[in-house]
Amino acid sequence: MLKAPHGTTLAFDFGEARIGVAEGNAEVGTAHPITTITGNSNEAKFEAIGKLLQEWQPKQLVVGLPFHTDGTEHEMTRLSRKFGQRLHGRFKLPVYWVDERMSSLYAESLLAEAQVFGKKQKQVLDQVAAQAILQSFFEGGAAEFFNGRSEN
Repeated sequence: MLKAPHGTTLAFDFGEARIGVAEGNAEVGTAHPITTITGNSNEAKFEAIGKLLQEWQPKQLVVGLPFHTDGTEHEMTRLSRKFGQRLHGRFKLPVYWVDERMSSLYAESLLAEAQVFGKKQKQVLDQVAAQAILQSFFEGGAAEFFNGRSEN
């Protein structure tokens, strides 16, 4: 596992329709949900991400990697890796990938504890899942790393 470096980090829970985003810092070790990105095109989504990067000035990015419960990969695993590589290509920041198998369940339980249900839950579920991904990164490190040169 790769340890979380210091500095502001943005994390993404990638989905084809919505991308949850969270922010945090390894020095403090806490993550916070900030927004959910939607858009009609990839360009619109990356433009919104660019604005977040200008605002938060992160040192690195984290993307959740979805796997089946038995650890095998599926189509969303491939798409999440592609998304992370596009983030690096466009914004030139290192990208860490974190196993996100339990992030949505964790997010749903946090929101249930906070009595957030139905439409209100759907609006924030992806960003709370991104928070869970980032918290996992701070506590356990990353499974993979990409800086444009190597992957491992």
